[in-house]
Amino acid sequence: MNIVLSRDGQVRVMEDTVAHAEKHFGQFCSLLAAYTRRTARLRDKADQLVRQLFAFANTEGPGLRAAMKDFAEDLAKVQDYRQAEVERLENKVVNPLKLYGAHIKQTRAEIKKLKRAQNNEIKQLQKLEKLRQKSPSDRQMIGQAETSVQRASADASRTTRQLEAAVGTFQRQKLKDLQKIFSDFVTIEMVFHAKAVEVYSGAFQTLENYHPEQDLQDFTAKMQGLYGHHAARPLAGSDPSLPVPWLPTSQVSAWVGGLIL
Repeated sequence: MNIVLSRDGQVRVMEDTVAHAEKHFGQFCSLLAAYTRRTARLRDKADQLVRQLFAFANTEGPGLRAAMKDFAEDLAKVQDYRQAEVERLENKVVNPLKLYGAHIKQTRAEIKKLKRAQNNEIKQLQKLEKLRQKSPSDRQMIGQAETSVQRASADASRTTRQLEAAVGTFQRQKLKDLQKIFSDFVTIEMVFHAKAVEVYSGAFQTLENYHPEQDLQDFTAKMQGLYGHHAARPLAGSDPSLPVPWLPTSQVSAWVGGLIL
């Protein structure tokens, strides 16, 4: 019976190992899949921003137009890197985590097989004890029951060894896979951000090198060209800076009367 109790403890450890893996790997898979989808949506929004930058650049002066187009091209290049990031996350992080559903299902089936063998062993032991109490002198029945117990115990022992090996392999592979999956995750993110920083540095320099003075001069010239013909101009040969002399009232009246006559 002590052996049976020992096997029961082993089964609980195995069940806990698989249950914890199922819970946490499932959560990892769900969260990292959501992370990947959000990264893809960020790429889509950035692509929209690139298109808007090009549309805006076409309405501006030559200096800003060139700067905005260069900036938009850099931003588009970052989105190409982000697309590669999304694909690598799906292939190297999310998909391997999804595969753990099948591994866990198979290991659970092995545990159920062991529990059936264990339950059969307990059942045969209980049957033997009842026979010993009820018919202690029936050596034939007791012998048959003892044989059944031995077979059940051998089956349980063999199944336990097989399951120990299976769960040990599962645990070893789980640790290695966990290490690789998150190492790949970090590598993918580092590669993307390193390339993005390089491109963004160039984009920053492009914006820093833009000087708006020429565009402002062009804009001012354009404004003057459009509205200059409305401005009041002095008569030819006149000097608006010279004062206009005032005539006495009598002289003005005589001058006006002469015009009428």
